[in-house]
Amino acid sequence: MAARDSLALLVATRKGAFILKADPSRRSWKAGGPILLGHIAHHMVQDPRDPRVLLLSMRTGHLGPTMYRSKDRGRSWKEATTPPAFAKADGTRKAHVLDHSFWLTPGHASEPGVWYAGASPQGLFRSEDGGDTWSPVAGLNDHPEYSQWMGATENGTPDGPKLHSVLVDPRDAKHLYVAMSSGGVHESLDRGATWKPLVDGLAVVEGFPADQLYVHDPHCVRYCPSNPDRLYQQNHCGIYRLDRPGQRWERIGLAMPKKIGDAGFPMVVHPRNDKVCWVFPMDGGGVWPRTPIGGRPAAYTTKNAGRTWQRLDKGFPDLNAWWTVKRQAMCGDARDPVGLYVGTTSGEIWASRDEGATWRCIARHLPEIYALETAEF
Repeated sequence: MAARDSLALLVATRKGAFILKADPSRRSWKAGGPILLGHIAHHMVQDPRDPRVLLLSMRTGHLGPTMYRSKDRGRSWKEATTPPAFAKADGTRKAHVLDHSFWLTPGHASEPGVWYAGASPQGLFRSEDGGDTWSPVAGLNDHPEYSQWMGATENGTPDGPKLHSVLVDPRDAKHLYVAMSSGGVHESLDRGATWKPLVDGLAVVEGFPADQLYVHDPHCVRYCPSNPDRLYQQNHCGIYRLDRPGQRWERIGLAMPKKIGDAGFPMVVHPRNDKVCWVFPMDGGGVWPRTPIGGRPAAYTTKNAGRTWQRLDKGFPDLNAWWTVKRQAMCGDARDPVGLYVGTTSGEIWASRDEGATWRCIARHLPEIYALETAEF
């Protein structure tokens, strides 16, 4: 980014959205908003092809799921003409009803108007006009094995099963990855017309048959921008890495301290070094408390592609912090050194200007945070 650009955090919460802007040193942050206060904001993302444009996925109270666009960096918003919606039943397949659009991903740099949205229940949608009108990706949503892949509603996450982690290969607009909770990781080489599961090596939920894709529950999948052939995954059943053209995930989370484990939700990958990534472990014992282990939050990083991990907790509370960090609520910027940002279910945002070595709280008393993304204004 140009030196004149100002770093911002796009914050999606249970009660609307907010934009935090930083000074050049990333020490001081100023909050703006709220945007559409009271409505559920699932994800807010800047368009890297046109930084003036922001997309915001919302669930508007009693009126249901929709999409909003801003063409002036968040100063004003307009609802999409045709938000994402599943195709109507035609007698050959079961009709699905969209609960919310969960994940937003800009299309390839060569396709300036294209966006993808992942939804709950599991579904993929595409816009070709900057997010104003949306169409279902029939190759996935109407796949003849949809129910076998996704399982029943109760096999998904507590707030509804969902498709997330929509990845577009920066070298090939036709090459897509998606992940589903539940339903595994899938790859398409033809813009979503056909799909192939990528679940070899992943553990499965105990007590379920290994050949059913719905028992695979990836929480977040990311690739390294400097090497899109290296993918990292935070899964319900561990932390994994996949190096293409390989087909088998390696469980690198087994190198985490045993008292911490490798359960959690978010995953952040260094923008320039494919050996470096960060996770935020959660307590995966018992009935899944989904809180920091022992009430002592910490990020963990690897600098060697998962062979070893280092705890990063300086500045975090050292006792009685019982919040959760959701799968979209941890992100990084592209500065040097990389800045890291964590949003909590108690409405706090924690930031690090030194790749996780030290942390401090930059915002408090926000609604429950669903997602964080960085932007350059």
